[in-house]
Amino acid sequence: MDTQPRFAAAALQNLARDILAAAGTPREAASIWAETLVWANLRGVDSHGVMRVPRYLEQIAAGWIHPAAEVRLLKSSGAIALIDGGGGPGPVAMRRAMDEAIAAARRVHVGWCVARRITHAGAVGHFALRAAEQGMAGLVMTASIPLMAWPGSRGAVVSTNPIAIAMPAARRAPLLIDLATATAALGKVLNARNSGMPIPPDWGIDAAGRPTTDAAAVATLQPMAGYKGAGLSLMIECLASLAAGNPALAPALRGEAAYVMNGVAIAVDLAAFGDAAAIRESVDDLAVAVAAQPRAEGVEALALPGERGDAILRRRSAEGIPLAPAVWAQLQEAAERHGVALPSPLTDRR
Repeated sequence: MDTQPRFAAAALQNLARDILAAAGTPREAASIWAETLVWANLRGVDSHGVMRVPRYLEQIAAGWIHPAAEVRLLKSSGAIALIDGGGGPGPVAMRRAMDEAIAAARRVHVGWCVARRITHAGAVGHFALRAAEQGMAGLVMTASIPLMAWPGSRGAVVSTNPIAIAMPAARRAPLLIDLATATAALGKVLNARNSGMPIPPDWGIDAAGRPTTDAAAVATLQPMAGYKGAGLSLMIECLASLAAGNPALAPALRGEAAYVMNGVAIAVDLAAFGDAAAIRESVDDLAVAVAAQPRAEGVEALALPGERGDAILRRRSAEGIPLAPAVWAQLQEAAERHGVALPSPLTDRR
């Protein structure tokens, strides 16, 4: 029997908004922040959902996140824009970055906005889809301090920098890929550590730089596909942090402690290449062609990028978002501490 409480998305979004607002975030910014978190929960990416709220509160208290910071437009020239997040909520800055990119793409067919001095942006696919909803292709990347090994290194050298790409379609949901450059997310390692289960040897390395199957011994994560994942992460650092004039990796590797994050949002006007409607139709055709290919024994369907999240979205929109008891307990504590009313769990309607 499922003992996890479930909540309507709107109720959970209001709860997150009200807690973040009580912690000093302007209400409009808190709404954007909460929307991004619940979007992740709706699509099954719970590691980037409302479970992050208590950690964000800690970062606000420590001065790592400045909740009332204003996003400033530093430069806008042709296709290029540069914004400064001021160390405020990452989702607020990255939403503004994509909006700047979309605006530029409407003018000159492509928009490229770099966002400097942001904080954790959550599931970046949310912002790539913002372009797809306007009929454009969207690409989003973020860069941060070392969290992942370089092949052959003893400790963290690069970050788990994520990249998301969204492509609009005609009659189906946009294709969406949203992935980190690590083999496995830190949350999976932590879950294995808590349950005492072994992990694959390519997930993490121990303090001596050796691959380990003991989740408790993991000192840092490993990049997906070795040099490919590590190299992709390094190039995201170049496109986001170095272009922003706010390096994250090199200062950290020299021992200069700092909480540094930057991002890139790109929007491409497909109409610049020809008939945008025909391009969207071809996305539908591609999806159908891939899904129709012969399947290996025991495989029910060939899933396209984004389809798993779309299916979870439909189910959780109807049945509610489940929260692990520990996560719900932490949210209850945060709400009570900030004088925020708690929503009631949904009754079982399945």
